[in-house]
Amino acid sequence: MENTNFRIWLDKMELNHPLVIAGPCSAESEKQVLEVAHELKNTDTTIFRAGVWKPRTRPGTFEGNGAKALPWLLKVKEETGMLTAVEIANAQHAKLALEFDVDVLWIGARTSVNPFAVQEIADAIQGTDKIVLVKNPINPDPALWIGAIERFYKMGVTNLGAIHRGFSSFRKSKYRNIPSWQIPIDLKTQYPLLPIINDPSHICGNREGIFEVSQTALNLKFDGLMIETHCHPDDAWSDASQQIKPVRLVEIMEELKVRKPRFEREESVSKLNAFRKEINEKDDQLLEILAERMQIVANIGKAKKESNVAVLQNTRWNEILQKVVEKGEEQGLTQGFIEKIFKAIHQESIAHQEKIING
Repeated sequence: MENTNFRIWLDKMELNHPLVIAGPCSAESEKQVLEVAHELKNTDTTIFRAGVWKPRTRPGTFEGNGAKALPWLLKVKEETGMLTAVEIANAQHAKLALEFDVDVLWIGARTSVNPFAVQEIADAIQGTDKIVLVKNPINPDPALWIGAIERFYKMGVTNLGAIHRGFSSFRKSKYRNIPSWQIPIDLKTQYPLLPIINDPSHICGNREGIFEVSQTALNLKFDGLMIETHCHPDDAWSDASQQIKPVRLVEIMEELKVRKPRFEREESVSKLNAFRKEINEKDDQLLEILAERMQIVANIGKAKKESNVAVLQNTRWNEILQKVVEKGEEQGLTQGFIEKIFKAIHQESIAHQEKIING
């Protein structure tokens, strides 16, 4: 799978801008769907999305119009020429979507987390030439995300892509779903020919942050954006706060900057290489310091073993964390970054000491 060119379907579109997938969170009525579609027809939107089956967190909320909305999407394609996309959660959804010639099937976060459900859908659409986009699972589990993509590949589905919609977290954040950018970056590194689409609507959970997240995604060379768009977002039947008007979508696409993939001028390349050399040297120094620190940790572990003292010393750990956060902020480093780094170091220190004490 590593060397497969999954980009063929995207390259065939011959776009001179990032791929844009837009449309309402939910297909509420034929009138609403067509109104949004015609507003998007002359924008950068290539694929029209609409939720037909809506897997909601709790029952009693609007869970979509189901199969009766599929003819509305067929009408969108006939009247606007845009491709159509729906989320599918089981084999029956898949069969119905294919019956109504839906072009793009996406697997939602609540489905990609379940290998049984993913395999059921993969079996149902075996060998299809439709485009299949797999959203990341709710939790930050890269193996589960890759595994879901692999299940479709093994069933002969090669028009594949991934959708990054962020990850659930109990940590307080300005995001509805934490981006955890390193995870899609790692996916892109492992599968450079796999298109990755960013979903700023679900990452933000509000319309105010969509531009910022979209720009970050393009800075990281994502291939496109999926943005929930509604003519009357405040009156939407689901996720009203994260939908934008078509006119705002146009503004965002005009404001976004698409970065060059690499430096082109020789002097710029030379300057970049000098900076990279400096970073390599600093990385080497960091590794040496970490190794020295872990040697001291090992000595502490031996002392604790001799005195039969517990590994975890909460008071000491809290003192360290408070001190490094304060010093880090003085150096212009964010609290979240410092905490993440030193919690990882602390966990490794505990593992070192446990190995000594238990050994």
